Parts: sequence; C-alpha cells; structure tokens
Amino acid sequence: MTPRRPGRGAAVPVEVDRAPVAVAQDEAYGALDLGTNSCRMLIARAEGSQLKIIDSFSKAVQLGAGLETSGLLSRVSVRRTVQALRVCRRKLEQHRVQRMRLVATEACRRARNGKAFIEQVRRETGLSIDVITPEEEARLAVVSCGPLVDRGAEQLLVVDIGGGSTELVWIDLSRVQPEERNAAILAMHQTPFAQCGSGARVVDWISVPLGVATLRDKFADVDDDGGRFALMSWFFEENLADFTPAAAAHEKTGFQIVGTSGTITTVAASHLRLRRYDRSLVDGLVLTSAQIDEVIRDYLRLGPEGRRTDPRIGRDRHTLIMPGAAILQALLRLWPTDRLSVADRGLREGLLYAQMSADGLFPVDDVPKQTH
Repeated sequence: MTPRRPGRGAAVPVEVDRAPVAVAQDEAYGALDLGTNSCRMLIARAEGSQLKIIDSFSKAVQLGAGLETSGLLSRVSVRRTVQALRVCRRKLEQHRVQRMRLVATEACRRARNGKAFIEQVRRETGLSIDVITPEEEARLAVVSCGPLVDRGAEQLLVVDIGGGSTELVWIDLSRVQPEERNAAILAMHQTPFAQCGSGARVVDWISVPLGVATLRDKFADVDDDGGRFALMSWFFEENLADFTPAAAAHEKTGFQIVGTSGTITTVAASHLRLRRYDRSLVDGLVLTSAQIDEVIRDYLRLGPEGRRTDPRIGRDRHTLIMPGAAILQALLRLWPTDRLSVADRGLREGLLYAQMSADGLFPVDDVPKQTH
C-alpha cells in the first residue's frame, strides 16, 4: 500500500459545527481508540480548563496480527478484541457515560472483514465503533499535542506512530502570534486539513501504512537483529519521498517535532531509566537526537532476549520497540532538528477535547491541561 493524502483539489467532507448543548457539570465523556495493536479507552470530565481523567483501560489485543499476509482479521484476534471491548462497555456503564466517541483505525480500514468485525462488535457488546479516515486520525493526533507546542515554533511537525500506520502533519505557524499558537492547534479539530488556510496552515500531511506492527511483520523473515533494524528504517524513509516538506530546506530555529506513540514514550522512559513508568516525567520531555540514538544503541546491544526482559520496555512492547525506533530514527534523519518533544497523549485525548469543545466546555482561547 502507498502513503495516502487527499489529491490536490479533491473534495474534502466538511464537519458541520453543532450548537453547544447543555451538559451537567460532572458529565463524563468517553473516548476509545481501537488500533492495530492496542485497545485503549479514557473516561474524563471537564473541570474548568482541566481534562480530568477518571478511568482508563489499555490492552494489547493485537487485532492486526497476521493482517499483513492474510488481509483479514483473524478469529483469535477478533475474540481477544471483543473480550477487551466488553470490559470497556462495563466501565462506560459504571460511569454512566452518555457522550462518547469510539473509533477504529488502520487494521479495520485495511481488513477485508473490517466491516463485518465492526458489526460483530455492535451485536456482542452494544458498542458502536466508527472506522475513521487517515485524515481524521491525523487531525485528532495534532489536536491532542496542542498544549506541547512551543511559543517559538514557526514550523511544526506532529508525528503519530501507530500499530498499523504512521501519520505526519506539517503545520506552518509563522502567521500566528506566539501566544496564540497553542489555541490555533487545538482549534483544528473542526477544520479539514484542506481548509486550514489561515492561522495554523497545513503545508502537507501523509498517512504511511506502516506502523510498529505492520513494519515488524514485513521484515519478520530477516534473522539478523541489526540488519532488520536498518532495513526497517530505510524502508520507512523511502515511503516519505513524496512528503513535500522533506524535500525543502528549513532552519533549525523555530522548528519543532512533537511525537506521540508508545514507542516514543518508551524511549523517553528508557532514557530516564524508569523502572516504573511515570507519565508526569515523560509527557512534555524534550529529547535530543543524541539521547535517542543512545537509547536505540542500548536496545540493539540488548538483542531480542534482552529487550524481552527489560522492565523499561515491557513484555507487551518488546517485539514492537525496534520497528518504532526504526521509524523514529528515519524521521530524525530527514528534518532539521536535533530535538523531539515527547507527548504521552494521542487519539483518545483528541477525541475528548473535540467532544468537549463542541459542547462549549472549553473557552475558545483556553488550552486544556490533563490531570488524573
């Protein structure tokens, strides 16, 4: 499959703004992200300008296992995922969540039985899941990272490394006042990329159908650990050849990359030598390319067995960390920066903010913060 973006001049569906509705002050909102590898959910409420997380769920269901070769979601993967979704339904019922957005991404977009799976989920769990487009997935990732955008960032690259795809969005903020750049990013939840012509302007975006799970499966037959890593990184880079900003010259000053993914937060935790993950230390951390390279070299020294038992990586991620690191290293080779801002946030936070903002819970210029 080739990278995707709307063709030039192509029609893009416009989201219709709905009028704010009356919601109770303690109204709980739900957001579920069913990806190629993981099923993750957040339940939250708005408290002033705070996004207060009241419950969460995360499980590596491996929905896309075998998809690269068969083109189908396997019965075993479907069974695992439905079991996880039953847990999500119980949590939503426990917190009496009425306002929710439940979405699925690359695995369900690609699988020939994706629609049948979504219908099975509805029958067996009562949950209605939307399969969103690559553009909406990218846009929600951008929105979730808004609070981490530097005031001095005139050019912004937001990277979301998923299980089945990687989304990259290049945004020009040079015409936005520094104090308004956070809010300009957050406002993008309601505007298709093709219409972002004023304020925060989308220069280009791309959805590469390669994530940590699909890249791992593609090179599973390569035995040499270091050779496999190098092949994955260069193959991913080849898929970025048509991404417009990659071919342009940009100054380091005023350039920022914000990255969101389990890979990036794991690399950050490894750099900090955390034996127990602490979101407060990771979210918003700035890593240099030298620090990232040092962590990756350490992963390669460990080898597959060492990574499997390393508490910084975790058993759920040990087979995925090197494909993710290969993607990350390719990105840092291409763009004029030696720093990466780490975001422990993503699709779920974007979904929550979009829902709450549409209901009028956040003032236009208010940048929500996240608390637990």
